Amino acid sequence: MSRETVQIACLHTAASNVAVFDAALRMSGLTGVELRHTVRAELLAAAEQEGRLTAAIAAQASAALNGLCTGADAVLLTCSTLGPSADAAAANAAIPILRVDAALAAEAAKGGGRIVVLCAVETTIEPTKRLFEAAAQATGAEVQVQLVPGAWAAFKAGQQDRYLAMIARAAIEAKRGGAARVALAQASMAGACELVAAGERPLNSPVAGLVAAVSAASASLRKALD
Repeated sequence: MSRETVQIACLHTAASNVAVFDAALRMSGLTGVELRHTVRAELLAAAEQEGRLTAAIAAQASAALNGLCTGADAVLLTCSTLGPSADAAAANAAIPILRVDAALAAEAAKGGGRIVVLCAVETTIEPTKRLFEAAAQATGAEVQVQLVPGAWAAFKAGQQDRYLAMIARAAIEAKRGGAARVALAQASMAGACELVAAGERPLNSPVAGLVAAVSAASASLRKALD
């Protein structure tokens, strides 16, 4: 396979995230990168039905991630609810498998202080809390995870503008409430940043996640070619 282009395979649980990550790639300034998109909405739907990420659903997600390794240089899981599945899949993979919110958590934790992490779907709260608290241990940051009430219902109803407006309003309130940084836990929230004044914009995961995936893929390729 030609190494002129880095191939990143993305596993989404919302079809709308395909456009989100294509846009993030353009904004990132990364060159020589191609994205392959796979949507497995039923995995998030199953977790929502169970009220959490069960072992069985995590195993299905891990298997899906491992299945995307063929022909890819790295695999990126873009669903925060399924996040822990990436860790399990990575243990058995020949290429990097990353969760998109890991880079976000590391960025948010820099500098310490109080971080407010916004979630739209309840099943994302617990894995997000664990991830951000782990990242915060190195800097002493205080992590507060908040659900944006009603936002996910708007998203599932196809009310994208209303969904993003609700996220933006919550981000503005969190910043005014004294948060040093506000982070948007789910990739689908990224568009809300454009609704917030430039100096007050929250952190989001798509660009940070892509940069991390390309960096990991490039390092893995260099090691394989040595």
